[in-house]
Amino acid sequence: MAHPPLAPMIPLADGRAIPQVGYGMYKVPRTDATRLARTAIELGYRHLDTAALYGNEAEAGAAVRECGLPRDEVFVTSKVWNDDHGYDRTLRAFDAAMRAFGLDRLDLYLIHWPVPSRDRYVDTWRALVRLREEGRVSSIGVSNFHAHHLERIIDATGVAPVVNQVELHPWLPQHELRAEHERLGIRTEAWSPLARGRLLGDPVLEPIAAKHGRSVAQIVLAWHVRQGTIVIPKASSPERIAENLDVFSFDLDDADVAVIATLESGVRTGRDPDHD
Repeated sequence: MAHPPLAPMIPLADGRAIPQVGYGMYKVPRTDATRLARTAIELGYRHLDTAALYGNEAEAGAAVRECGLPRDEVFVTSKVWNDDHGYDRTLRAFDAAMRAFGLDRLDLYLIHWPVPSRDRYVDTWRALVRLREEGRVSSIGVSNFHAHHLERIIDATGVAPVVNQVELHPWLPQHELRAEHERLGIRTEAWSPLARGRLLGDPVLEPIAAKHGRSVAQIVLAWHVRQGTIVIPKASSPERIAENLDVFSFDLDDADVAVIATLESGVRTGRDPDHD
């Protein structure tokens, strides 16, 4: 199988950089996770995205250790789960995650959800700042934060996340939040980039796919890439894993983008971060 080109590196505000396309490990079973993550690396991925919730941090770490590449060539992201919010609990959760990974450091650590009803995400952010200052994680960020959540942690600590990983796809393009990210120097990362696969049969997208000789998934991922979004699609077969990375050898034109814009509806496939 021919390997797609490596994803470009997107600079972060802290001087680091992140591969624009990563392999998302949400709902990748532990029994398959090391094999699929290694397959992704072999096919050209240099970015694995997992989380405590996913239950496959150990398997992701094994894939990194066994892949034969220098550690610095594979970017690894994980996330602290909602039950471990708070300063001390977050530090303990990070220790547990690193024992599972079997790695000496993490590239990016995120707060998975703000969980405003518990009101501990500011202290959780303070713990992440400490982990970065100690050199145990290279970069820190958040996931599923609205603008007002971002403002609160920045006001409290003076430290802005380098990434906010949010649900983002043509139904939910997040224009206002992306503008706030731009103002604050935060990179936007998309989870559910294909709306949990619900966009794959969309009749609006099929003519664009036919025009470029590509799959609908590749068209949607190319739409993300064109906007500068970091994107982490999941797939379970080598063919689909490779296909999802092969989105840099063609370009959408302005007419394509205008058609895709008509899909905006505000529909979420996950919950609103304020409704926890």
